[in-house]
Amino acid sequence: MPPATAAPYQRVKQYLKQGLARGRWAAGALMPSEAELVARFEVSRMTVNRALRELQSEGLVERVQGVGTFARSLDAVSSTLTISDVHEEILSRGHSHEARVHLAREEEASVSVAAQLSLTPGERVFHTRIVHLENGVALQCEDRWVNPAEAPDYLQHDFTQVTPTQILFASTQLWRAVYHIEASRPTRLEARLLGIAANAPCLVVVRRTFSRIGPITAVRLVHPGDRYMLQGEFAP
Repeated sequence: MPPATAAPYQRVKQYLKQGLARGRWAAGALMPSEAELVARFEVSRMTVNRALRELQSEGLVERVQGVGTFARSLDAVSSTLTISDVHEEILSRGHSHEARVHLAREEEASVSVAAQLSLTPGERVFHTRIVHLENGVALQCEDRWVNPAEAPDYLQHDFTQVTPTQILFASTQLWRAVYHIEASRPTRLEARLLGIAANAPCLVVVRRTFSRIGPITAVRLVHPGDRYMLQGEFAP
């Protein structure tokens, strides 16, 4: 539950998210109207509208003007979700994978991390920083924060033997992911860990994954531009 000091729209949003997670509204079911939520929480229609907009942007509901808000179909979301694991990518090329763990600890969530994981700044969060190597050459710097409520045993694993992606696939109920990809420069730390120049071009993937209850993890994946190629396949 959100803290007592949570903004009014957050209370409305959390109520609806918890109902969805518990199956109160099946996929495609009509959810409470804006008027019902205004009366229940004694807030403005603008406040309710903000909560519904955020749920829609997170893929949890569908809104039909003049009709209402509907619980989103799980199939419609999961069918578009594909997340690859660097270990499997490397093995598929017939190469060897090695993981070097530079950080694995519990820490207080910064303002930025808390916002990404829907936590309060200062709450505990799990943080790992791992460099993945292909045939002995650094291919990816993975900087990851994990919501302990979603994966309480996360830090108990040996990250040299199993990747965070494999752990989270096995221990959480992944529902959806949001990400963006950009060409960028590494931070000083990333450049040092990857063994590249500070101005070397990199492919950076920033991704968040969610269960039906809330955020699972936020991760920044940095790849040297001359060592990594993003590829896929499309068939009409």
